[in-house]
Amino acid sequence: MPRLLCAGPALGQAGEPGYWSRNSGPGKGAMVAGSQRDRVMAACGTKPGSAEDYPFGDEVAVFKVAGKMFALVPLGPPPGSVSLKCDPGLAADLRGRYAGVTPGYHLNKRHWNTVALDGSVPDDEVLELVDHSYDLVLAGLTRAQRDKLIT
Repeated sequence: MPRLLCAGPALGQAGEPGYWSRNSGPGKGAMVAGSQRDRVMAACGTKPGSAEDYPFGDEVAVFKVAGKMFALVPLGPPPGSVSLKCDPGLAADLRGRYAGVTPGYHLNKRHWNTVALDGSVPDDEVLELVDHSYDLVLAGLTRAQRDKLIT
């Protein structure tokens, strides 16, 4: 599957101007250049062994390592969100600290958070949560699977 390109629409519904998915918009798969969602997707895509997939259709980018999900990014109207795996204690703490962090949408609420990419959670914190999610999934892999990622 092709990687998402970055460019720029505003709000809208599927099929309307301003709505984008990986198969729509100028340059196909357009999004706001330099947006928080753009930076999250770039961070997810640079993780060792990371694969971008679309198992739920063209509207949600799913990032996996060794076939296991660590991030889901809906490709609807900006500002968007990202769902990330999270340690249950940290997940609850983050929900108390930030209004933009809610229990994972359509996911195990104990182990997943959905983070609004509206600037309410600082960029550096969101990127740390991407790292945390990836590390949790990595820790659940077998030694052989982890070794495969290193080589």
